[in-house]
Amino acid sequence: MYNRLFPHRVPIDHYENFPVASVLLPARLRKPVEVIYRFARSADDFADEGERPDQERLMLLASYGDELRMIERGERSRVPLFQELGAVIKQHQLPVQLLHDLLSAFAQDVSKKRYADYSEVLDYSRRSANPVGRLLLALYDAATPQNLRYSDNICSALQIINFLQDVAIDHANGRIYLPQDELARFGVTEELIAARKVNDAWRSFMTFQSNRTRRLLLDGAPLGGILKGRIGLEMRMIIAGGDRILSKIAGVRYNVLRHRPVLRAWDWPLMLLRTLSIR
Repeated sequence: MYNRLFPHRVPIDHYENFPVASVLLPARLRKPVEVIYRFARSADDFADEGERPDQERLMLLASYGDELRMIERGERSRVPLFQELGAVIKQHQLPVQLLHDLLSAFAQDVSKKRYADYSEVLDYSRRSANPVGRLLLALYDAATPQNLRYSDNICSALQIINFLQDVAIDHANGRIYLPQDELARFGVTEELIAARKVNDAWRSFMTFQSNRTRRLLLDGAPLGGILKGRIGLEMRMIIAGGDRILSKIAGVRYNVLRHRPVLRAWDWPLMLLRTLSIR
């Protein structure tokens, strides 16, 4: 389940937050980003799509790991996708471990359906979302320690925002990414989620989740001012988009169990205006 960090130019069920072919990306980076996107999308489909048994899903993901190790050894793949990916990795000196991290998150989606606490959610985000931001910073030649910290905050927040959007969808697929200990603390049961029942306990829980996630997102916001030009604007738009989704979640009184807030055409001018205050 990775539809998290490749933003506004792809279908809603795939990578809706990652800048694939975004007009704001410099032309020289569109091809590398598109190749990384195809790698992530196809690997995520192994974990999520179709009727394959879990063992087959894990074997397919393992085969992608084998291809990455071939790239690390300097061997040429017979698979066109990995030929392209190998060229991108070599040209831009990308850390291959970040791609292994993505695969580990996809494999975890096959085997792990519940998350005990917030630290487990963050660990998943560290591998499912943060690698995307780190790869983009490497492509931008901007992967300083400070920038990486800001990027991790933004990417983890975007991942969690997607969890908050997709509670009903994830539950239908047998998964709950929300921290189990916090659900219990607020008195929210899986039966409530299954029944799509929104009560005061659910709203209190979602208010807590949304407020913490917005703080995490804004903790990374300085990156939007550090990165210059079109890349900086792209980053500020991504941050503004996450903030806008959180506002829309609150706007439906946290009834995401029946109403999935998404960005519409009229949200983009508001997001562009919001970028003026992100520094």
